[in-house]
Amino acid sequence: MGEHLILPGDPPIALDIKPSARARRLSLRVSRLDGRVTLTLPHGASRRHALAFVEDKADWIRRHLADRPDAQVPMPGRTLPVHGTDHPIVTGPGRSVHLAAGEIVVPHRDPDRTPARLMAFLKLEARAALAEAVDRHAAALAVTPARLTLRDTRSRWGSCSARGDLMFSWRLVMAPREVLDYVAAHEVAHLVEMNHSQAFWNTVARTCPGYEAPRRWLRQNAETLHRYKFRD
Repeated sequence: MGEHLILPGDPPIALDIKPSARARRLSLRVSRLDGRVTLTLPHGASRRHALAFVEDKADWIRRHLADRPDAQVPMPGRTLPVHGTDHPIVTGPGRSVHLAAGEIVVPHRDPDRTPARLMAFLKLEARAALAEAVDRHAAALAVTPARLTLRDTRSRWGSCSARGDLMFSWRLVMAPREVLDYVAAHEVAHLVEMNHSQAFWNTVARTCPGYEAPRRWLRQNAETLHRYKFRD
């Protein structure tokens, strides 16, 4: 468990403490993705000094938290994006979540399970879309990826290990199709160039021409994909 510091107030705010031997001063960061507040603590700084620093920055912290988009719990009556298109969430018969006539149909039984059901549905959709995109880009580059896994990462949409394992955020399925396709092309290109050199970007462009636009969309809209909350 990491160390935390509590900022008194209404409501109190928990801050994650990140010790750093390289930092020269105390610093704060408020994540726009999930509202996590991180205090970087230089070596030798006292907890008393840290608390005084945080209390002095209380208004700044609360202002930045207030500026974040509100988290949304997907439930019937609301919408959820799938491949970049907002779909109304409605209830219906059956035991599984499915798309029908531009709507996301969720079982009407056990409504408290709706967010978890929707998350499971998105993961299935993401795996199918990413597997297809990865296979297509890999075939074009004559490479063979290893394992494909999905996670709910905060800061990375995808990664490629030295063994050729590919990891993606399942939240990509909420973005437009060309964005998911770009991330798949990006990670597959790492099987050719394990770096971000010009040769790497040339490789990305071979299978994903015009990748700059979806790359820019992801940078500008990342927080909107993280605003949906599927579990406590």
